[in-house]
Amino acid sequence: MKAGLEVHQQLATGKLFCECPAELSDVPASRLVTRRLRATGGENHQVDRAAAFQAARDLRFRYEVTPSSCLVELDEEPPRPLSPAALDVALTVARLLNARPVDEIEVMRKIVVDGSNTSGFQRTALVAVNGHLDVDGKRYTIQSICLEEDAARKVGEASGELTFRLDRLGIPLVEIATGPEITSGAEARAVAQEIGALLRSTGKVRRGIGTIREDLNVSTEGGARIEIKGVQELRLLHRYAEREEERQRVLLGVRDRLREGAASVPREPPFDVAGAVPSEGKGFLIDARRKGQPIRAIRLRGFAGLLRGAGPDAERLGRELADRARAAGLKGLVHSDELPGYGLDAAAVEAIRTELSLSTSDAFVLVTAPEVAQANRALALVRERAEQALDGIPEETRDPLPDGRTRYSRPLPGRDRMYPETDVPPVRVTRDHLARLEATLPERPSDARRRIEAQYRLNPEQVRQLSHAGRIADFEAFVRAGHPPALVARLLTQDLEEALATIGEPAPELPDERLLDVLAAVGRGAFAKEGVRPVLLELLRGAPSVEAAMASAGLTAGPSDDLATLAERVVEANGALVDARGADAFQPLMGDLMRELRGRRDGREIAEALRAAIGRRQARAPGA
Repeated sequence: MKAGLEVHQQLATGKLFCECPAELSDVPASRLVTRRLRATGGENHQVDRAAAFQAARDLRFRYEVTPSSCLVELDEEPPRPLSPAALDVALTVARLLNARPVDEIEVMRKIVVDGSNTSGFQRTALVAVNGHLDVDGKRYTIQSICLEEDAARKVGEASGELTFRLDRLGIPLVEIATGPEITSGAEARAVAQEIGALLRSTGKVRRGIGTIREDLNVSTEGGARIEIKGVQELRLLHRYAEREEERQRVLLGVRDRLREGAASVPREPPFDVAGAVPSEGKGFLIDARRKGQPIRAIRLRGFAGLLRGAGPDAERLGRELADRARAAGLKGLVHSDELPGYGLDAAAVEAIRTELSLSTSDAFVLVTAPEVAQANRALALVRERAEQALDGIPEETRDPLPDGRTRYSRPLPGRDRMYPETDVPPVRVTRDHLARLEATLPERPSDARRRIEAQYRLNPEQVRQLSHAGRIADFEAFVRAGHPPALVARLLTQDLEEALATIGEPAPELPDERLLDVLAAVGRGAFAKEGVRPVLLELLRGAPSVEAAMASAGLTAGPSDDLATLAERVVEANGALVDARGADAFQPLMGDLMRELRGRRDGREIAEALRAAIGRRQARAPGA
């Protein structure tokens, strides 16, 4: 396997081509605009295959106008010049990645007609080339660094129509593209983490869910380049790489077996097989027959037994064909390798096979749709994918799924989608400009990790977690405020992350002031460090203050006795256990005492008090 990354990071600098704030909005739309988009030729006067595919879907797009969008986002007013603040961040990132800035920045238009841009194109500009990044002793090429505008965000979907909100459209993105030197999923994750840490070191990037996304380009020997678009879960990045490698391996094996069997895909119109489907019984195909909806099928010669997988979660050709039917607006398809099923018994399947004049080595695919034209278009896409299976694996863009698998999205775009932007003037990159940025470059993450580990005596894993979470600046600020380094590191790398994981997504982001309040409460003895996580959890759930969070977490209520008395009470309540097991009773009783105190006292103090109480009871025992 070979892989490369494209990391897209939103910048906290205002929008790229207007003065609107780079913020998402939940304010109801002040205006709704409906548009249709057409694919046009690029700089080479050829229509890009991905743009043509999207345009063929013939969708209608609705756009919600928000307070953080203007006529520029609506494509009703020309864009302003490129944001100087965003350009400075992109050039700073370029220098941190040892890349060479271009002499003049030219903005280009990238044709995109999936509805995410009102204009039918995305503006993008090459900023720097030929950089490198060292991770775990290996050097990775940074091919290019671009500055581009983010797309509108999809907020609704209906039959033949998509709804987008314009608040995200125009937010600046830095795009960092690596070379194809990554050879494993673990490497992909490590490189993405290091790039993310470097971006956050600038202090000029947005944080939170959706503000950084990775595109993963994967290819295998004998396979093809596949772009997995828009991965937001960094923890799943290695899984996407591994599953894509497995998918290509399986499909190449299917190709070899198809060639051995002299398989073919006849070029012929779809067959009407509605008459072979029963009108009585249960199943969506039977329902379609009763409603008089079209049921169409195509023949796949020599494909029998090769559409199914080795298991329910295994990669298989049948899923590839179903993805193409979904691209035509259907929910999926039915193929002969999964029948009988879906309400069709063996007799119905045999009737369909007879209708299609199939041999035992042949397979078929059928679909149903509200209209004949939609069914025929879906089967045309399915036939195209079946033909590609005879040659191997087609280049394509795929969407990530939550379980680590991917799904077909569109053909892989090419150079035909680019042409110059005539509304934005070019920007010269001068030596004086670069010298000014060089004088204020932030510390590289690798340098910061070495310094933090030595200066604060933290273990390397904690420092790595701080770096990859972009928390080194926060860590040092909290320590300068007078809080113990070990406590601050634990809060930022363990307690906060686990509390966020418990809440799930989307989780709110706690401001630094609130985290400082938590540290201050531990410092004055309001609760022990074991109570930090429950307090953070209540703050994330909406508690207005640390005091309120403590109350919700049960850290201010309960026994008022001192620790020695509480330990004595637990030991006496479990006297038989202590008498039987002696010092070995410590572990179960420690759990009881910790639950009773629930983070109000430090674990070390509780352990000392419990051991002392057990010792006192043993001393009182007869014959002691």
